Amino acid sequence: MSKLEIRDIRKSYGKVETLKGIDIALEDGEFLVLLGPSGCGKSTLLNIIAGLAEATSGDVRIGDRSILGVHPKDRDIAMVFQSYALYPNLDVRRNIGFGLEMRKVPAAERGRAVAEAARLLQIENLLDRKPAQLSGGQRQRVAIGRALVRKPQVFLFDEPLSNLDAKLRLEMRTEVKRLHQMLKTTVVYVTHDQIEAMTLATRIAVMHEGQIEQLGTPEEIYNHPATLYVAGFVGAPPMNMLRAKRERDGLAIDGAEARFPLPARFQNTAHGQGSPLVAGIRPEALHLAAARATPYSFDAIVESVELTGPELLVAARLGAQRITASLPPRTTVRAGETHRFTFDEEALHLFDPATGRALDS
Repeated sequence: MSKLEIRDIRKSYGKVETLKGIDIALEDGEFLVLLGPSGCGKSTLLNIIAGLAEATSGDVRIGDRSILGVHPKDRDIAMVFQSYALYPNLDVRRNIGFGLEMRKVPAAERGRAVAEAARLLQIENLLDRKPAQLSGGQRQRVAIGRALVRKPQVFLFDEPLSNLDAKLRLEMRTEVKRLHQMLKTTVVYVTHDQIEAMTLATRIAVMHEGQIEQLGTPEEIYNHPATLYVAGFVGAPPMNMLRAKRERDGLAIDGAEARFPLPARFQNTAHGQGSPLVAGIRPEALHLAAARATPYSFDAIVESVELTGPELLVAARLGAQRITASLPPRTTVRAGETHRFTFDEEALHLFDPATGRALDS
């Protein structure tokens, strides 16, 4: 079994604390994505798991064994790097099998392991080529193959697709997901790309300034963001954040005439009449209203319209604030027009601006 536990991991460089108590418990076969911007601590955490960096305090365990202080080669972990890290003078066959060769694995067994990895990755025809003769996607497949042959308890991926173009990233995402479904090995995957996170993960840890803002399934992270940071970071375009105030019988948007009923799930919060709030609405939750208005409708002046292909992005002004709506591509909307927008009650998120926490989290 390859249950992975990260217990209160902290990392400091002098007085600068880069990891501030990370706790994650993964069951065997989970695919965890550490998601966040540069500098949030995700690669530092991955390096601590791999043994490439030392934790200041805390513990990392695989099964019932602590691996802190254990040499990287003895942790039963395989890592795939962003830079591929292939040996340019060796062909693909030897690059994949090099780690086994260093461990004195017999040639016949090594050959079978390399052949199986090449078959899984569909690169059998590349085994005699050198890295310089390969495309970026092919090089990354070789790097993954080198990790595969070790049959580790845990795979670590450090932004493995960031050097690839958009088309190759899509292909390799599909490949990584397929391999995980086949092998069912525990994976920890670092990325700043939310699409990678949403499509690959069984759970996502959204990291910010050395802490986990939220840990949950892709659906939980997207549909029920626990903080303003998560709500703004996950989603493209990002969630609309509107300054608002609690009224006796509803919610008022600052600087606009828009008023909405307060959904029942927010009725019993400690935020009384006059309390400042932030109302969050995802752009794709907004629609043009039909002739009959709903309680969750408002008028806004369109400022710009952008056709991306699959969607029409409409930037509009709601009183003194701005919103973005993602509409079907054939919608007829022009700059300067006033349109009525609407959304469903379930699409309304409310946050405390002082703590940044969701009111229903």
